[in-house]
Amino acid sequence: MLVRSMLICLIAICVAAVTGFPHPNAMAAGQAGTVTVKAKYETKKAPLQELSYAKRKVLYDEISVVTGIPWYRLAAVDQYERTITRARPKTRAQLGQYISVFVTESEWAGELNPDAKDQFPLSIHWFNGLGEDGDGDGLAVRTNDIDLLYSFANHLMQFGTKDDDFSIALWQYYHNTRAVQRIRQFARLYETYGKLNLFEHAFPVPIGTNYSYKGTWGTGRSWGGYRIHEGTDIFANHGVPARSTCYGIIEVKGWNPYGGWRLGIRDLNNYYHYYAHLSGYDKTIDVGTVVKPGQVIGWVGSSGYGRPGTQGKFPPHLHYGIYRDRGLVEWSFDPYPSLRQWEIDERRRLRGRKS
Repeated sequence: MLVRSMLICLIAICVAAVTGFPHPNAMAAGQAGTVTVKAKYETKKAPLQELSYAKRKVLYDEISVVTGIPWYRLAAVDQYERTITRARPKTRAQLGQYISVFVTESEWAGELNPDAKDQFPLSIHWFNGLGEDGDGDGLAVRTNDIDLLYSFANHLMQFGTKDDDFSIALWQYYHNTRAVQRIRQFARLYETYGKLNLFEHAFPVPIGTNYSYKGTWGTGRSWGGYRIHEGTDIFANHGVPARSTCYGIIEVKGWNPYGGWRLGIRDLNNYYHYYAHLSGYDKTIDVGTVVKPGQVIGWVGSSGYGRPGTQGKFPPHLHYGIYRDRGLVEWSFDPYPSLRQWEIDERRRLRGRKS
């Protein structure tokens, strides 16, 4: 118990010193709990988002030291929760300033706790609530970043630190196989690249090749029954490389009667990037492979609209779609604005390299 208390104090001091989070003693003295940016970040003049990544990474690292839960697992849980909050802003609120783990009042205090806003760890434990005191100030505050992250890490600790233990802990918390899959995918990405800022994008086909596209999302389709077109068609020559638009993980690969040889990539925004009508796949990728922006995943073709191997029922093109996960269901949205922006951004990067 003494060791745990010392570690909690250590994490509070380290997080306060590096990120600007208020130390519990300052809070007790009635000082404002504002976050200040330390000088080492100010001198770099880093964008606000980069500062957020830096602060979150410190929190993940320090909680990892205390609990033994790898930082990339904590980051994966936090990012998954962030994507669900963004997808359902009317029913979920961002509780912490930087941490997006969402816990209801009843889950935090305990479902049978008569005080739904209880912040005292002893009574919260008595009612089997999730809330824990992570920063050593004697309170378990649902809107405190350290308390939030430490509380979820404590839940994970109860099941162990092995890979299977992590999956079991996630299932016990979410009771949703999709959530377990997404978080494990995110953890793979963070572990592979060792950083949080994995949101760069590339255009699906190489800039400079002969291609054309326009907004076709929502138009009618008749083959296989009436349905809307859930993507943008990028017309290009047969065999032009199809590239990953993002950092992600291959979730689906194989034949689909509508999309032919198709492939799906899951990114850290919890978006599913769908590629259809390919003529083939790069031999180095398979389901579970981690990919990065601009990496070749296959080639433009005209497969689909029939049994496996059907080709040539339409001109060669890449059907590119994006689907967003709300936690239980996914829906498509128009990828055209994103494609235009990624194309512009990549052209700028290429011009910058030449200059």
